[in-house]
Amino acid sequence: MPVHELIKRFPDAVTLRDRSRALAMLDAIVSPEWEDRYYSFDPRWSPGEEAASMREGSGNVYAVVFSPAGVYVQACDHESPVSAYRTTPPAPWPGLLDSVPEVFRKHLREPAFADHDGLPRASVCLWREASDVAWRCGDVQVPEQDRDDADGAGWLLGILCDGTGQAYRSYAEEVHALEIGLGAVAHLYALRPLTQAVVSAINPQVRLADLATDIEQIGYPTTADRAPTTAD
Repeated sequence: MPVHELIKRFPDAVTLRDRSRALAMLDAIVSPEWEDRYYSFDPRWSPGEEAASMREGSGNVYAVVFSPAGVYVQACDHESPVSAYRTTPPAPWPGLLDSVPEVFRKHLREPAFADHDGLPRASVCLWREASDVAWRCGDVQVPEQDRDDADGAGWLLGILCDGTGQAYRSYAEEVHALEIGLGAVAHLYALRPLTQAVVSAINPQVRLADLATDIEQIGYPTTADRAPTTAD
């Protein structure tokens, strides 16, 4: 599923933010050690901005920035045929970043989203300004033989299109060898306050009290500030 197909299924900004918080909280339960987590969420990433991210340790990453201006998404499949490293010297794939709106262009210079030479780590880029009614992306053309998810959009960002929690459940089983009941995952996708029973259903080794710092850092809703259900 290349980016042109992904943007047709990508959730709206509010749902995307909620799912990103749910993924981060799920990973905090599944992986108590920060180094073992793929998904994170920072509600205080920079003044007026929140950020979600994924890193799987092999150079494949994504970053999502939420701001009053809208939402900016950048992802990198480091083995993609549209990777910047297909050429020497490396250069972004034609059309990938050329039409990023001015309000988001600062992210192309963000050190956290770039390699050590300042080149954006990107094989996928999409955005949605606050006034937009749909997601947009650049005019990216790839060779016919590479069209099937050549940019990595489907496998990197597809989990954010799933409102059932099944994609996260599959990820936890494949990556962490942990079988989780779909009901417990759905509980977090709905941003319902955590209970020990739910936490234990995800990871029996974790106590709810141990998650206090993660809950605060992620901005996951508590009983006092319960969020509405957004899961499909």
